[in-house]
Amino acid sequence: MSIFDRISGSFSGLGGNMSADMAIDVGTANTLIAMSGEGIVINEPSVVAIEKSTHRVLAVGHEAKNMINHTPDAFSAEHPLKDGVIADYDVTEAMISAFINKAAPRKYPWQSKPRIVICIPCGATSVETRAVFEAAIQAGARQAYLIEEPMAAAMGADLPVTEPTGSMVVDIGGGTTEVAVISLGGIVTSSSLRLAGNKMDEAILVHLRDLLGIKIGERTAEVIKIKIGSILPFEDGHERDMIISGQDMVTEQPKEVTIQSEDVRAALIEP
Repeated sequence: MSIFDRISGSFSGLGGNMSADMAIDVGTANTLIAMSGEGIVINEPSVVAIEKSTHRVLAVGHEAKNMINHTPDAFSAEHPLKDGVIADYDVTEAMISAFINKAAPRKYPWQSKPRIVICIPCGATSVETRAVFEAAIQAGARQAYLIEEPMAAAMGADLPVTEPTGSMVVDIGGGTTEVAVISLGGIVTSSSLRLAGNKMDEAILVHLRDLLGIKIGERTAEVIKIKIGSILPFEDGHERDMIISGQDMVTEQPKEVTIQSEDVRAALIEP
């Protein structure tokens, strides 16, 4: 803790604690930051733009994604988390630090750093857990607290986690699916599957390629999943459709087709 962090604590009686405590969910696909009294203030892709010639971090989140789309030869897109855990420590630290500064910039040198609660998969190893903790501290946290993702999800859904009754949580993220039974303030049993939203996108992409002969990107597959994806028939009895654009697998020319929600369902339930 720096001298400025210690001094800032003495100002609590004058103007309140000037630090901004926050909760961070660093996911494989997206990173979310919530602040007390404000709700979610950051919801951006877990993507970092790296300049290829110098290996410098230039941008994170939406800015990084847009930069790479416009000049793909000059920059590379780094996804520092794989299957819900840190794959590149330095890039993850830079990404978390940038998001923290964007969510709550330190306007004064005496302003204390934030306390941070950060989510981890319930199946994370001790090494992976330590890596998340160290990345949060190095990124600018005054104090870091770890919470398992199913417990955070249950608390956010206002389930009776402290009661002597079982509550089951299935938390499907981008890289992992967390399944847990919670009771009396703890996780009774849990399982972490490294099979989640990204695999669904991949399944949709492959299915449409084989069924309609159209090549689409991962982003388009994700949009399809969100807009018309459903494992079960819709309650109103009406299926959904959507017009998508891609590349014809034979002619390599632009191609536009209309797909049905049944196509997405078939992609997700096929063995």
